[in-house]
Amino acid sequence: MPRPFENDLRRKFLAAYAAGKGTQAELCAVFGVSVGWAEKVCRQQRKTGQAERIEQRHGPMSRVDAAGKTCLLTAIQQRPDLTLAELQAILAEQQGVRLCIAQVANVLKQLGMRLKKSRSTPPNATRKAIVKNGSNSSNVSAQRRRNT
Repeated sequence: MPRPFENDLRRKFLAAYAAGKGTQAELCAVFGVSVGWAEKVCRQQRKTGQAERIEQRHGPMSRVDAAGKTCLLTAIQQRPDLTLAELQAILAEQQGVRLCIAQVANVLKQLGMRLKKSRSTPPNATRKAIVKNGSNSSNVSAQRRRNT
């Protein structure tokens, strides 16, 4: 994906256009930009009054503010083994912010936190019984009833 032009180029282009050093089309040839980009930049400056590029915001604003994030971090520091459902309840109780569990996980991911997973525990010692020669469990239980 192409990168946006730097703010320095935008400021220079807008200053040259404001000083009357040429039309948009002439200045586009000088600066090596498209006419559409020049129109967009000039329109943005007329609307907002700023020459810098406005950062794009994807999606709605998060309902979890700085206080909510500190609340989550404090709860995790006190009890690192909290589940997402418990963190969800703490956030609703203390901050009044109701989120689904997936959103709680996204906030934790943004904070750089991860779910506690212990890789040091041994695997389960109980193994599933392997049935050989096509016999199934109903045949085995029938044989046990006959033997008793």
